[in-house]
This record gives sequence, structure tokens and C-alpha cells, in this order.
Amino acid sequence: MGLLAPRYTVTTADGRTVAWRDGKRLAWLLSVVYPLVPLLGVALHARTGEPAMLAVPLLIGYGLMPLLDALFGEDRNNPPEEVVPQLEADRYYRVLTWITVPLYFVSLIVCAWWAGTQPMPWWALAVLAYVAGTNSGMGLTTGHELGHKHNAFEQWLAKLILAVPAYGHFTVEHGRGHHRWVSTPEDHASARMGESIYRFALRELPGASAARQLEAQRLGLLGFSPWSWRNGMLQSYAISAALQLGLIVAIGPVMIVFLAVHNVVAWWQLTSANYVEHYGLLRGKLPNGQYEAPQPHHSWNTNHLVTNLALFHLQRHSDHHANPSRRYQSLRHFPDLPQLPSGYFGMFTLAYFPRLWFRVMDARLLALPHVQGDLGRVNIDPAARERLEAVYARRRLGLR
Repeated sequence: MGLLAPRYTVTTADGRTVAWRDGKRLAWLLSVVYPLVPLLGVALHARTGEPAMLAVPLLIGYGLMPLLDALFGEDRNNPPEEVVPQLEADRYYRVLTWITVPLYFVSLIVCAWWAGTQPMPWWALAVLAYVAGTNSGMGLTTGHELGHKHNAFEQWLAKLILAVPAYGHFTVEHGRGHHRWVSTPEDHASARMGESIYRFALRELPGASAARQLEAQRLGLLGFSPWSWRNGMLQSYAISAALQLGLIVAIGPVMIVFLAVHNVVAWWQLTSANYVEHYGLLRGKLPNGQYEAPQPHHSWNTNHLVTNLALFHLQRHSDHHANPSRRYQSLRHFPDLPQLPSGYFGMFTLAYFPRLWFRVMDARLLALPHVQGDLGRVNIDPAARERLEAVYARRRLGLR
């Protein structure tokens, strides 16, 4: 099917005809265009000679995108379940994710080439590396979507895009670790109430070690060494090595610093997403001691239109964790979910200021229908428990 929105039509068993069109069909192209935003800064620098122009993509990401979210608001529409099989079979949506993979390579290579061949002050080089890193961190959104799909082609595309920021362990850790333990104290990728993003990063970023163990276990069951070429993490890391060593050889030693900043910033982008997605949410335990299955209310959700269009619906995270293999175009909104007050671009900025984050999100967390102010229903940071219990005990008594 082409760009024009087709009419999906189904006749149900009881004789009803269900018809639906995706009004956002063309707008999903924003997820394809957005990986090229860093090239706007390069183009403006080339045209004006002003190094500060390299920071324009940051103004778009941290300024314009939250404003557009506020302006256009939320989209809570869902496709009818009857047409979802047709919607998910439409290759148009898959092709959009496939196209973004080479675009992230192009974006990094152009930024690296510009950093290594054009005279600019050290701070401009750092800005350009930061811009490239935030963009490659966005690429992990595509890697997330592709990595959940059960076919060899999309699994390989996921490994390719994860190679750009040298984060090849993500699919292993995310699929077999995070999705199993999400919103529990055992999950290093689920933030706890009272835990700043900076403390959280110290738990979350070493996730590669857990991924190595998971992949070694998988290969061991198949009778292979962890160092086998069948190791999916090593396959992605090999591509990373070829890409980044190739840039160092082709452009020069300046790439060592550039790529170091780029990689760390890209990893920080993923940490930022993980932090906001499950902050403080806790799955209950069943009588047998096992955790209940992940439900939509175990993830923070947001329906803000613009950033969802730029992130392949990543922000409809609640339905994703309840139904991990569901494709982005058919992810649903549910009523009474934990809702973020802004899209991820705005929430990241809020998270970088812990006092403001706690002021906004702790009250929102405790007001959730399944929490109702009970700290026992919250995934709470052990280091903050005593302080938070004292604070909320005083509030229940009407004291400041």
C-alpha cells in the first residue's frame, strides 16, 4: 500500500462492517525525517560560519518539540481491534522503520566528517558531538521497535542501528531482562521513587553485564561458546568497531574525543527514556511469590501527538509492555493509565532537575488509582524510604 491512507475494512462474524483509516499515515514520516535534524545545524554552520548554529538541533529537541506537544496536545484515538491485523500487515509502516536505519549512519558520518574537516572552537566540536549523540540515542527508538519483531531481517536491522552508538547489548538486555522484571526492584532499568536520574544511571548504564550473562546462557543451551559468531551482541559490536574505527582512521585522532562524547550522550538518551517510563511503578506479588504479569498501568504513558510521531509511538509505552510484539502503529491508549504531563522531550528536561521532577512526579505517582497514596504500592528507592515515609506521614497529618 502506498502513502495515501487506505481504508481498512473488515466484516465481523456477526455481520458488522468495520472500516477505518489512519489519519496519521503521512505524519508518521516525521519519524523518518527527524534523524536528519543534526544536518540542519551543519547546514546552518556552513551557510553562516557561526559555530553556535550547530546547537540549533538541541533547541529543536529540548525547546520546539515540547512546545509543539503543548500546542497540538494529545491523540487518544485507537484503531478498531477488528482492523489491527490488516494495519499490522501493511508494509508501509515497516518500511518507515527500515528507512531510518541507514539515515542514522548518514547523520553520524556527516557530523563526524564536519567536525574533523572544518575549523571550529573546542566548544563547538563538543556541541556537535552532543547533537550527534542525542540523535543516535533517538536511533535506539527504532532499534527498540525492530528488536521486538520475530523475523531475522528486522532483528538484523536492530543490530545495525544499535551499532551506531555502540549499544549492541540493548536488544538482549531489554527483551530478556527489562521486560521480565519491569517495574520491580529487581529491574535495573526501572527507576524508583526518590531516585534521581543521576543515581538511576549508576544502576542502569552497567546493563551490558546482565546482557552478557543472558546471551551466554542462551548460547550455552545451544551448545555454543559466548564468543561464538552467533552472539548477537558481538555481531552488533563488530559493526560498531568497523564504523567508529573507520571514522578515526579516515578523519583523524579528533574522532576519538568526538565519538567518546557521542557514545556517552547516546547512552544517556536511553537512560533518560528508561527513567521516565516506569518511575516508581510497582508490580504486585501473587500468593505464590511471583510478580503479576505486566499490565498497562505498570508503565507511564503519554499520547502527546508530535513526539509520538517522531518516536514511532514509543510513548504509548503502557500497551507496549502489556503486548511487546504489537507494532507501533497499532499501540493503544487506555483510560486511567499513569499519564506523563508532557512528551519525552519535555520529561527528559524535567528529569535533569531532580527537585522539580520529584515535585511534579511524586504527587502524580501517589495519586494513581492503584496506589492511592500507599507507599507500599510504590517501587521506592531504599536510600530514600525513611525520608519519604516521614514526609508523607506528616502530609497525612496535615503538617508541612
